[in-house]
Amino acid sequence: MKLFHRFCRSLFAPLVYLAALLLLLEDWLWDVGMRVLRRLSSWPPLHRLEAWICTLGPRAALALFVLPAALLFPVKLLALWAMAHGHPLLGLLVIVLAKLVGAAAVARIFLLTRPVLMTIVWFARLLHWFLALKERWVARLRATRAWRRVSALAKAWRHWRRHAVPPPRSWMARFRRLLRRFRARWRAR
Repeated sequence: MKLFHRFCRSLFAPLVYLAALLLLLEDWLWDVGMRVLRRLSSWPPLHRLEAWICTLGPRAALALFVLPAALLFPVKLLALWAMAHGHPLLGLLVIVLAKLVGAAAVARIFLLTRPVLMTIVWFARLLHWFLALKERWVARLRATRAWRRVSALAKAWRHWRRHAVPPPRSWMARFRRLLRRFRARWRAR
C-alpha cells in the first residue's frame, strides 16, 4: 500500500508544481489588474458603478463575482475553436487577453464585494480552504532547488541591472532618465 501511495505522490508532484506556478501567475495577474482598475476607477461612471456594487447584498454580490468567468467562458471556447481551425496565434491571443481582463475584473469585484461575500458561511470556509491549499502548494514550489536557483539568478540580474551604470551620454542612460521622469509623472497623478 505504501508503494502505491509513493507512486501516486511521485506521479502527481509535477502537477502540484504546475498548479503552484499557475497560481503564482494568477496572483501576478490579480495584482496587475487591481492596479490598472484602481487607476480607472477615478472615471466618474466607473466610480458610480463601484459605489453601487458596494451596496449589493450577499446573493447579488456572489452572482456579480461569478459573472466575469461566466461571460468569458464562451469567448475562451471560441478561441479554442479558432485554434482547432488553423488560427493558433489568434486563439492564444484571445485566451491570454480574456485571462487578463477576467483576472482584472474578478480582482476588482472581489475587492469591492469581499465584506459582503465573507458573510456567506460556505464562501468564507471555501476561501480559507483555498488560500491554505495555495500557500502549501506555493511553499512546496519555493522549496525546490530549481526555484532557489531561479530566485538567485533573478536577484543577481536585478543587482546587476541596478548597478550597471551606462555612460552618461549613451542612449541607455537617456532612456533610463526618460523612464524615471515618466514614472514620477505617473505616480504624481
